Amino acid sequence: MTTVTEDGLGEGFARGDEACLGEAYRRWGALIYTLATRKLGDPEEAKDVTQLVFVGAWKSRATFDASRGSLKTWLMGITHKKIADALERRTRHLRDVAAATAAVDVSHRPAAPVTEAVLDHMVLSREMEHLPEQQQTVLKLSFYEDLSQSQIAERTGWPLGTVKSHTRRGLMRLKKRLEVDGEAHR
Repeated sequence: MTTVTEDGLGEGFARGDEACLGEAYRRWGALIYTLATRKLGDPEEAKDVTQLVFVGAWKSRATFDASRGSLKTWLMGITHKKIADALERRTRHLRDVAAATAAVDVSHRPAAPVTEAVLDHMVLSREMEHLPEQQQTVLKLSFYEDLSQSQIAERTGWPLGTVKSHTRRGLMRLKKRLEVDGEAHR
């Protein structure tokens, strides 16, 4: 692609010219990634946000209006929204994990006899079998292999955001199931 002015790039992008998408990524992908990394403090999450920015921009390219600002400005606006969404998801995830942990926190219980610990393990194992396969996978890797969410993403090949979502949903479903069965309130 020959050197294109930003106006021409924006027009081509809005028309659906894939070469313009590639050029926009070449020009501003690193900037978006750097901003996301600084705001989120997590390079893997920043990669996800960068991808979400360009995918979202491409899907909504028809809404780009060059009379309201440059393509770069429009992409930066999307970036700030995607970073805010990621921070909100993280906050919600941490709140959900804290709630699930508090509901099944064994550290504040008196020492249970071995038979009670075995029963707890059996109940938890049984309830995990009712979770969707992806949620089972991330929780088993987390609980039994003590892997971090980044390590789980690397092992499974799933985006970090997907791993975090499966973890949060799985923990919340376990919490609800255990509360319904009365197991979380001993």
